[in-house]
Amino acid sequence: MDMIERQIDIEASAERVWGLVSRPDWFINDGRVVDHRVEEAGDGVHLVHDPTHGVFRIRTDKLEPPYHAVFSWLGRTDEEQSTQVEFWIEERSGGVTLKVVESGFEKLGLAELELRRHVAERTEGWEAELAAAKDFVETRAEGE
Repeated sequence: MDMIERQIDIEASAERVWGLVSRPDWFINDGRVVDHRVEEAGDGVHLVHDPTHGVFRIRTDKLEPPYHAVFSWLGRTDEEQSTQVEFWIEERSGGVTLKVVESGFEKLGLAELELRRHVAERTEGWEAELAAAKDFVETRAEGE
């Protein structure tokens, strides 16, 4: 119950997929990648403004182009527990495999039933986000 792992094959180069997954805002959406207003708040923290879902604090923990990016969801304060989201881009014949791992759910302090529901919702969410990434990268013209 502490980790979600999902992956998807994308017909694009690692560099092209990296252009998306290295952004701290791309995975906040409703199944379609959109641009957000993103503010730097210092120490690698960004405030991502989504017109539907509100403001999110996301910290960029590590960027290793073009294969590995790590972000943390942050609460309203630094004392709130968060989960960590890691993206791996692995080259394969015809494109790449994009893998996401979100971990740290057990430290959120949720009751078991609430934790199960939260993980189930996030699992479904990551399937939608990976599909959105695939659609965005494969249908966008080179250089956009």
